[in-house]
Amino acid sequence: MKAKVNKTNALRILDAAKVKYELMSLNLPEPVAVSARQVAEILGRRPEVVFKTLVTVGKSREHYVFVVPGAAELDLRKAAKAVGEKSIELIHAKELLPLTGYVHGGCSPVGMKKFFKTVIDASAANYETIIVSAGRIGLHIEISLEELRKVINFSLADIRDIAND
Repeated sequence: MKAKVNKTNALRILDAAKVKYELMSLNLPEPVAVSARQVAEILGRRPEVVFKTLVTVGKSREHYVFVVPGAAELDLRKAAKAVGEKSIELIHAKELLPLTGYVHGGCSPVGMKKFFKTVIDASAANYETIIVSAGRIGLHIEISLEELRKVINFSLADIRDIAND
């Protein structure tokens, strides 16, 4: 049974599509962004299954979404190659809300204002489920890639910087 919370756009989309997921709240005293390692610790889960959602812009000015293990860094060269760009860069935090509808620390790959080409790090395929933001700081969902594919189109690619793992 899902906890009663004010629904985010991501949760409304998941529920409308009858997607199976587990809603998890960090129960933070105030909404402050926390690291993926902290999320894993609070939820009692392995850090490698907690993923963060990053929004980028390519040389073409197209935007892309990358979902990587929270403890890892996005390898910009690998990410650019995965979407067929010469180069990409992370967008500035102040651009995130107007572009996606989400704030830094609460960005979900589901339910952005507009769909952007999305790539999830291939390591996600090693796990039965992964944990991503539910669209609000301190609110997360645990979901399988199979269920996630019901609401967003994505590809899998090696996009993390393994030197910083």
